[in-house]
Amino acid sequence: MQYLKLTGDWKNRQYSFFILAVVLFWLKTYFAYLNEFNLGIDNGLQKFLLFINPLSSALFFFSFALLFRKKIQFWLLTTINLILSFLLYANIVYYRFFDDFITLPVLMQAKVNAGQLGDSAASLMSPFDIFYFTDTIILAILAHKAINHFREPGKRAFRIAMLFAITTFLFNLGLAEKDRPQLLTRSFDRAYLVKYLGAYNFTIYDTIQNIRSSSERALADSSDITEIENYRKANYSEPDPKLFGKAEGMNVVYIALESLQSFIIDYKLEGQEVTPFLNSLARNENTFNFSNVFHQTSQGKTSDAEFLMENSLYPMSQGAVFINKAQNTFHAMPAILHNKGYTSAVFHGNYKTFWNRNVMYKALGYDHFFDAEYYTMKDEEVKNYGLKDKPFFKESIPMLASLQQPFYTKFITLSNHFPFEMDPGDTDFPLGTTGNDVVDNYFTSANYMDQAIEQFFNDLKANGLYENTMFVLYGDHYGISENHNEAMAQVVGEEITPLKNMDLQRVPVMIHIPGVKGKQIDKFGGQIDVRPTVLHLLGIDTKDFMEFGSDLLSPDHQEVVSFRNGDFTSPEVSQIGDNCYNTATGEIIEDETELCAEYSEKVKTELQMSDELVLKDLLRFHKPDGFTPIDPADYEYIKEDGPVNGGKNQ
Repeated sequence: MQYLKLTGDWKNRQYSFFILAVVLFWLKTYFAYLNEFNLGIDNGLQKFLLFINPLSSALFFFSFALLFRKKIQFWLLTTINLILSFLLYANIVYYRFFDDFITLPVLMQAKVNAGQLGDSAASLMSPFDIFYFTDTIILAILAHKAINHFREPGKRAFRIAMLFAITTFLFNLGLAEKDRPQLLTRSFDRAYLVKYLGAYNFTIYDTIQNIRSSSERALADSSDITEIENYRKANYSEPDPKLFGKAEGMNVVYIALESLQSFIIDYKLEGQEVTPFLNSLARNENTFNFSNVFHQTSQGKTSDAEFLMENSLYPMSQGAVFINKAQNTFHAMPAILHNKGYTSAVFHGNYKTFWNRNVMYKALGYDHFFDAEYYTMKDEEVKNYGLKDKPFFKESIPMLASLQQPFYTKFITLSNHFPFEMDPGDTDFPLGTTGNDVVDNYFTSANYMDQAIEQFFNDLKANGLYENTMFVLYGDHYGISENHNEAMAQVVGEEITPLKNMDLQRVPVMIHIPGVKGKQIDKFGGQIDVRPTVLHLLGIDTKDFMEFGSDLLSPDHQEVVSFRNGDFTSPEVSQIGDNCYNTATGEIIEDETELCAEYSEKVKTELQMSDELVLKDLLRFHKPDGFTPIDPADYEYIKEDGPVNGGKNQ
């Protein structure tokens, strides 16, 4: 059988191999855009831009091969195609779960978290994905078997190809700016950049942005924080005087509910409650149950949720603070409570280097970090990202009891994690019946986590630690992405519209305080609002701290919830992309209201100010009254003999 024999004059033209490489790669990328990504194409211009935007990237990158002689040139074209194909495919696999695109900081996260992500990544791959490397295979065969059928381009080839690349890009950018003004300066949403400019041009843009942000810290000074301080003072929400200090002096236990979304609370499958204990806790007379709190995480997912809860600042739009800004100065919960005599600790059934926690927790001021080294980690008790929740909580009790009180602690659950498969015997709760494995498994893993938390509460009561402890339970981020909306429509019993998809980003947040009367709170809020709420319950005023959260129990609580991509929701209006919705009816508001514009500007302002604080490390210039900053050098997490060694240096 002959290899792809070319006939006619076409093969003898100077640019034939180059043009073939460009066209195959262009069409493959366009196919991926249409079939793998949900980019929200709204009009004919956007359809056209989506079609042409891979062209400038292909011309630009492939043109460098034209600087070399024929044989090297053809193999270099094939190699460049392979590299770009891997980038495209990595984005495809990443998007299948995260509904997002890879950035350079995400690649740093992958390096730090190497070895922990294999099962999740493998479950997102398909044998049919070989299609995304078909053009590479074709080029490799031609370069090997048919190289003599092609003429070598002339010396001007590189300049001509690069001229076409630049011209195509400028044409693309001009049309994009017409449809989306200030695309490169005011956009918080990576999907917009990919939709208008393409995945490869986005990677170039992302690289430039990261280089720029790295230089911003060195140029920052104390004057940069003045405007933010003034904004903070103007938007501070006074605590409710009836609730301020209600939990003063109590221990604090945070429980991160891995991947738990609010729709699961009170949900029944085959007549059984999926999370019976959490349901009962939400209705308990000593619980403040916040029914309309949304997760606000970005690419850092669980670590972003931790950052939001500890600092009341927004996560980075690209990558994660835990990875990229762990050397910054922070005024986090452990540091604030350290000034009030609290001992702080984190309990986590994975190893301390995952998500760079062994470095970041020092910057936050945690005295102790009980990671996987402190647990038995039996093979049959390890799943997904570490120790299963039941043995995790059971083995944590003696370590928690050994801490000096009052303590501030955080427990990070792991079992309810994508792809949500449980081992036989973990729980006998039934699978869902949607036909989608991810969604169907979610019910069993959520039920297992619920059982583990109930066991934890019972053990705390038996050990005498329950009565003097305030519990803060929170869902850290979504578990089921919008890629599974068809199955989720069966679960919730309605079509998943853009606004309904936003509604599914609600996560459970409960503050349970034994002896204190709680209530149902239906105000809109985000994870960023939890810190000031908890601190005010502990009797610590937050007015001098740089934070963007608003006390959920305050009569002045501001009910505009900002998302990292610039969207927002509120009881009156919600914005998704370019559309403003009536939150109550779900209808698009054709003529943007003054309220939509006002809230949109507020969201952009807060995201930009939070980015200023984080990217420029501005908290090093801020000195809150009565607060003594911690020194990360005082902390070390090394397991030694004894129950609480491996914490703050003595």
